[in-house]
Amino acid sequence: MAKQNVAEQFVDILVRAGVQRLYGVVGDSLNPVVDAIRRNAAIDWIQVRHEEVAAFAAGAEAQLTGRLAACAGSCGPGNLHLINGLYDAHRSMAPVLALASHIPSGEIGLGYFQETHPDQLFRECSHYSELISNPSQMPRLLQSAIQHAVGRGGVSVVALPGDIAALPASEKAVETALVTSRPTVRPGDGEIDDLVRMIDSAERVTLFCGSGTAGAHAEVMEFAERVKSPVGHALRGKEWIQYDNKFDVGMSGLLGYGAAYEATHECDLLILLGTDFPYNAFLPDDVKIVQIDVRPERLGRRSKLDLAVWGDVRETLRCLIPRVRAKSDRRFLDRMLKKHADALEGVVRAYTRKVEKHVPIHPEYVAAVLDELADDDAVFTVDTGMCNVWAARYLTPNGRRRIIGSFSHGSMANALPQAIGAQFLDRGRQVVSMSGDGGFTMLMGDFLTLVQYDLPVKVVLFNNSSLGMVELEMLVSGLPSYGTTNKNPDFAAVARAAGAYGVRVEKPKQLAGALKDAFKHKGPALVDVVTDPNALSIPPKISAEMVTGFALSAGKMVLDGGVGRMLQMARSNLRNVPRP
Repeated sequence: MAKQNVAEQFVDILVRAGVQRLYGVVGDSLNPVVDAIRRNAAIDWIQVRHEEVAAFAAGAEAQLTGRLAACAGSCGPGNLHLINGLYDAHRSMAPVLALASHIPSGEIGLGYFQETHPDQLFRECSHYSELISNPSQMPRLLQSAIQHAVGRGGVSVVALPGDIAALPASEKAVETALVTSRPTVRPGDGEIDDLVRMIDSAERVTLFCGSGTAGAHAEVMEFAERVKSPVGHALRGKEWIQYDNKFDVGMSGLLGYGAAYEATHECDLLILLGTDFPYNAFLPDDVKIVQIDVRPERLGRRSKLDLAVWGDVRETLRCLIPRVRAKSDRRFLDRMLKKHADALEGVVRAYTRKVEKHVPIHPEYVAAVLDELADDDAVFTVDTGMCNVWAARYLTPNGRRRIIGSFSHGSMANALPQAIGAQFLDRGRQVVSMSGDGGFTMLMGDFLTLVQYDLPVKVVLFNNSSLGMVELEMLVSGLPSYGTTNKNPDFAAVARAAGAYGVRVEKPKQLAGALKDAFKHKGPALVDVVTDPNALSIPPKISAEMVTGFALSAGKMVLDGGVGRMLQMARSNLRNVPRP
């Protein structure tokens, strides 16, 4: 039996770690690894058109499964293209292994063609970034990289020179057990005791939830019932906590709606559950605050805490629920539920006036119809910018749907690449890319990847021929918009020319039929919807402190508002409020 080379050994270890595909673009320094994949039936090489897409796709796959995913780029410019998608994956705590192939090992440091130093370049967007300079290093170094990515939640980067990859492996890789899942973390007894005392002494408790509540929906609802607490959420907490939630008071932050802002400011104890909510201008500074998070470095970096609790949200609540005293006073909760319903009634009325006749089409209307027609287990990938608003306010979570976006890194052009990763996981599951025309055209070349692999992704293009978010930033800064207009083609015609299904929608009455037809189509499809560039919004609260920088500019969106089916839930929750 022929001895393995380093590339073959590398691929075998990835397979043992559960990696099923490697996204990337081939190149000379990467050729030994790609050839090893060609000869290994347990893993696939996914050829994309741009390495940034490879990193975004791997990050989406990792977010959806919680398991390790992988991407690769050739030396120099090839692996540099990975960096934006890797930043996004790292900030989303998605376990991703990136292979940055490198120039010949004997030329490193001598200004060789395409020379960079990937082991240094990727350190800021990874937990681990190291160079393999000898075949004997590879098994242990790759194992360490995998365990950093999975164990700490984020990116690891391995730089591998092409000549090293082609060398004979020094020995058969020792099949050491690999870390492929993360443990739960329980707080210490002292922290639990302190937290119980604070909750029992508080009259008005509010819970504010982030993505760290994933898998803890039942515990959050049980705890909220016990302490009669309103439950608000950040954008990344929406998919995990909003559904089946009779305590829901909406979302706070730049895209916020409802009474979440009031609930967090009018309580006397605010408990932040698994959220690294970045906009401290929306957080109170005159109430007691507790933060519970599995990542200790996040505790207290957004607001002054009265108690920091290091622990998994679900495990922490399981410790708390039997120990805290059940509260009977619902007055604060009921008042917040009524405020929430009243707030939603107002914006929905503004949104629904003559919407079926408005041309260009209200983007809110597009999002609302999309929400109604999409599958109950659909995966939505959402472009940064105005599409974030439509997703936040119109997509209805139910415990089965997923909503993926660049919610922490805030990159343009993320939706289509993330849809690629999501669809490769399950070709039978509906995947919808909510793309803006600015983001879509930035990485439009990888629409061809959908065609090449016949991936049935449905791209719903919110086409307002502008960089709408940037125009808003200029607006609130008192500047005239400049350099924000896009001269776009008929994207449906482009899709058809590429070999996909494409339809253009310019009138509201065409929309539902176009979406239904696209969803029925077996392969990739694009619905080019011409939308109103003047749709704006405001968050629930604006203060003078928010007027500078991104905070207000990103918050001043969708003036005609609307919140889709959330109003129905708010009305339903009001039935729990006792009538005088």
